[in-house]
Amino acid sequence: PPDGSVGAPAASGVQVRLDYAYYNPESLVIKEQGWLEQELGPGSVEWVQSSGSNKANENLRADAIDIGSTAGTPALLARANGSPIRAIDVFSRPEWSAIVVPADSAITNPAQLRGQKIAATQGTDPYFFLLQTLASVGLSASDVEIVNLQHSDGKLALERGDVAAWAGLDPFMAQTELEAGSKLIYRNLDFNSYGLLDANEKFLQEHPDVAQVVVTAYERARAWIIENPEAAVQTLATAASISPDIARQQLLTRTKLDIDPVPGEPQRTVLTRLLPLLVKDGLVRSEQEAQSALETLFEPRFAQEARGTTSAGAAAGS
Repeated sequence: PPDGSVGAPAASGVQVRLDYAYYNPESLVIKEQGWLEQELGPGSVEWVQSSGSNKANENLRADAIDIGSTAGTPALLARANGSPIRAIDVFSRPEWSAIVVPADSAITNPAQLRGQKIAATQGTDPYFFLLQTLASVGLSASDVEIVNLQHSDGKLALERGDVAAWAGLDPFMAQTELEAGSKLIYRNLDFNSYGLLDANEKFLQEHPDVAQVVVTAYERARAWIIENPEAAVQTLATAASISPDIARQQLLTRTKLDIDPVPGEPQRTVLTRLLPLLVKDGLVRSEQEAQSALETLFEPRFAQEARGTTSAGAAAGS
């Protein structure tokens, strides 16, 4: 409980406020295993659920959390529009989005989406996946009717027939695919941006040691999932209240965890390709600000340190 001390979360014992999300499997493992509490002490962690990158970004901007999980594009967009965040870890290379239509739909390719209602969550990777997909067939957002719904509601709208298509996100996408026979009519791994762990700059400046503990736990969780895939499937299924089959589809077929956790060139490449689209769509104030945000988004030192401590050759020169 607050004791009147100003701006010191440590006063209540909380040392870090971070999110967990169904699209971020490591967060679920760390939360379930209690690794951070073991390291930092009981009551040291405040967990907040993020239902999408847009919600994680809102919480980061409102200073409701210190560390949150987003896709790469939403992180870039947030920083370009003034949110003081840095990406400190890459938690996955997911294929977590695709264009989804109902089982009985006649739509088989994105060119047929012209004039159609499409559900998507603004400010998230599926939304940017949709923009890129439309652009690839010569369409833009103004050629369709985008219905802004949070991911789980987009799935329901698709299944009820309220929309012709949905820019989906796992695990809801895997769920409608396996349970309702919904079809993924357009997939493109390159249109999905990486899963990034983002932290407020002020937190990184004031509590670099705590940030390091979090990133090191992420590295431990990534290794744990790779070594214990079925246990990780169960963790995801339990957390998200989905069947193990759906969790398996998301985690084992559409989430690549065997990656370099240090944010840098691969993520920059994806985001550089997206920049013109963000500018054209009026999602950033200027191309210059977006470019500057991209140049300053990545803070690799925590993941470099964690990579050293969780592999055989522990980092010596840090």
